[in-house]
Amino acid sequence: MKKNLFASALLVIGFQANATIVEMQTNQGTVTVNLYDQHAPITVANFLEYVSDGSYDGSIIHRSVDKFVVQGGGFSFETDFTAIDKKAAISNEPVLSNVKGTIAMAKQSGNANSATSQWFFNLKDNSANLDVQNGGFTVFGEITQESFDVLTKITDLVHCGEIPVVGLSKDQCPETTAGFNGENLVTINSVVVIDENPDSSAGLSPVENTLIDSDDNKGGDSGSSSGSMAWLMSILAASVLYRRKFIQ
Repeated sequence: MKKNLFASALLVIGFQANATIVEMQTNQGTVTVNLYDQHAPITVANFLEYVSDGSYDGSIIHRSVDKFVVQGGGFSFETDFTAIDKKAAISNEPVLSNVKGTIAMAKQSGNANSATSQWFFNLKDNSANLDVQNGGFTVFGEITQESFDVLTKITDLVHCGEIPVVGLSKDQCPETTAGFNGENLVTINSVVVIDENPDSSAGLSPVENTLIDSDDNKGGDSGSSSGSMAWLMSILAASVLYRRKFIQ
């Protein structure tokens, strides 16, 4: 049976959905994602293109913040961080809410229609912030309860900056990204579609983004936290572990 992570816990606002189902096989466990084909068709199609051409196979989780987000889809690693080849940016689809257990697209600060390959999992209800910032961050799926346990395992790892690492202590964190070994990183070994029928996983109940159209947030970057969105596109530069830059 296809499992819905928060069917009973989340506030349901009249949405029902089925979904294409995707599995991410990581070195920390399997993450199963039910994609919201009907509500974010452009975003789901984009994500599945990256899945189909193998772009996410061998990629890494490059950012993890406890009780916030786990982010990937941007980099692979051989002898250093290497950016995934990006396709054209896609249109934003801020229909659904960034509640706990959802997957959403990362994008450049100040550009609502700039998402390409990077995505993040919401570890808590981030709707008050992410549903309105930068035109709203597009939610395009949700994970299972078992999958959330895998994300918790990742956030519980030792971190070098915001990079979760395996087999290292804090004192062993390298000074540059080239100082890692592949086995030190949380790796997504493969991403595969396990049910390609968009009408599968019936009975999902995605939560509507009701904040995006509020009068105070039509600009998408208003509010006291408007400067805080840099983290969604931040990554450690290839040469210096703790230097940030915006990428997509």
